[in-house]
Amino acid sequence: MTVTQQLPDSNGNSGDARSLHFIEQIIEEDNRTGRFGRKVHTRFPPEPNGYLHIGHAKSICLNSAMAKEYGGQFNLRFDDTNPTKEETEYVESIKEDVRWLGADWEDRLFFASNYFQQMYDWAVDLIKKGKAYVCDLSGDEIRATRGTPSVPGTPSPGRNRTVEENLDLFERMKNGEFPDGSKTLRAKIDMASPNFNMRDPVMYRIVHASHHRTGEQWCIYPMYDWAHGLEDSIEGITHSICTLEFEHHRPLYDWFLDQLGVYHPQQIEFARLNLTYTVMSKRKLLELVKGNYVTGWDDPRMPTISGLRRRGYTPGSIREFCRKIGVAKFNSTIDVTVLENSIREDLNHNAQRRMAVLRPLKVVIDNYPEDQTDWLDAINNPEKEEDGTRKVPFTREFYIEASDFLEDAPKKYFRLSPGREVRLRYAYYVTCTGCVKDADGNVVEVHCTYDPETRGGSSPDGRKVQGTIHWVSATHGVTAEVRLYDRLFNVENPDDPQNPLDYKEYLNPNSLEIIANAKVEPDLANPSGATRYQFERIGYFCPDPDSSQGHPVFNRTVSLRDARIR
Repeated sequence: MTVTQQLPDSNGNSGDARSLHFIEQIIEEDNRTGRFGRKVHTRFPPEPNGYLHIGHAKSICLNSAMAKEYGGQFNLRFDDTNPTKEETEYVESIKEDVRWLGADWEDRLFFASNYFQQMYDWAVDLIKKGKAYVCDLSGDEIRATRGTPSVPGTPSPGRNRTVEENLDLFERMKNGEFPDGSKTLRAKIDMASPNFNMRDPVMYRIVHASHHRTGEQWCIYPMYDWAHGLEDSIEGITHSICTLEFEHHRPLYDWFLDQLGVYHPQQIEFARLNLTYTVMSKRKLLELVKGNYVTGWDDPRMPTISGLRRRGYTPGSIREFCRKIGVAKFNSTIDVTVLENSIREDLNHNAQRRMAVLRPLKVVIDNYPEDQTDWLDAINNPEKEEDGTRKVPFTREFYIEASDFLEDAPKKYFRLSPGREVRLRYAYYVTCTGCVKDADGNVVEVHCTYDPETRGGSSPDGRKVQGTIHWVSATHGVTAEVRLYDRLFNVENPDDPQNPLDYKEYLNPNSLEIIANAKVEPDLANPSGATRYQFERIGYFCPDPDSSQGHPVFNRTVSLRDARIR
């Protein structure tokens, strides 16, 4: 059944009627029948073992949007059950990313470690019911005795221990009497189940490591499958939305809650986000960071939320991207151009326009007074009349892009060339009279004359020119560093298991080009970090945190079109 309803867009504005996706349909039916008391309570439950990436953004946007759409609540909960991989740095970065995306957890910030004692008590309850036992097999031995799809698993020698023996051993595990890996607590379910997750899964393992929140208090830690359903139950989550790889874990999620007889949320799975020209595994992203293939988690080439933020992506563009790709039940790969187009659409409407010359070539106007400066009106944003205009200085000497001059130009070349007239953006018509070359024959300076009657870029006699180029005053312009970021990998699916090489072999060697001596308008000497710009005719850029007083650094967010300018 297809349900149609008027729903808000990613910014909360009323949108056109559209079909509800399958999660909305489930919630609608639950509300109709009164399940969960017609309330919606969702959560985003990251493990703090790395920085969040664009795939997590989809989950954040989905979970927070469902709560907002149905007048419910949204929790941020850290699944901090593995002390060997988790750090406070990751906790803080995740909080920043979730807040930046606009998801509001209000006062509902939780940690799995808040519930360690309750989880332990519930594990004791299962042991008392004969539903859990202490196993002496190693991890490798457990895997080896799981069986095959057609062959049942081999029961652990500890499976038939008495309740009293299991209670004693589990308490001694908690008290630190046994070394890492020597024992586990396993659920006693069905070693012949066609679902491998039900073949006596591990609930607890021994890990003698300091936890970032509980310190040395615990040396046994819950496994994810045991912990996350209990966390959902404790917090009163109604719809436990997770990615599709957990679909076969749902029977185990249900089994634990049913055996304990506690409040039971509903787990719902949706397709995770796969994106071309990148990898989405936190383990592999960590390898890139630790191997110095990138400069850090917030490297603008990374698919991390912090990397996208540093590159100039806006929260609205990411929310709109997540809205566009929708929510599906089947895995697919989204072309990265969909993400790039989302930020283009956002910045085309919102970015301030400025002129910048990345590869400067000096131009001299021979008939322009040497000591004169014209302060010309330039439009800040043609999409927003209310943004008004700014003053830009025009002088006898200025810079243009080296590619905007050709000494021997073809017929349809509409930029500067000897004898040709072009319009300087917001300034004057100029006609090229010649150029100066160095000893190696390279053009180092272009000479022109200008028509003073064409101030502002139009001619009183009505004559037209076909070319318009941008420029920056040589006297007033500011030297800037510009970083041209490209895609991190040079193949669509570097993570494809069919690839003959390791994914790192597909890293794009041209993913970053640094231009040290670009020229920009004077008001960009100390730009605001929150402001995004369209460098006219070039692309969209944002200031980088590496900027210092009088030495701006800009990152290219995306080119003007889906054609990466080199």
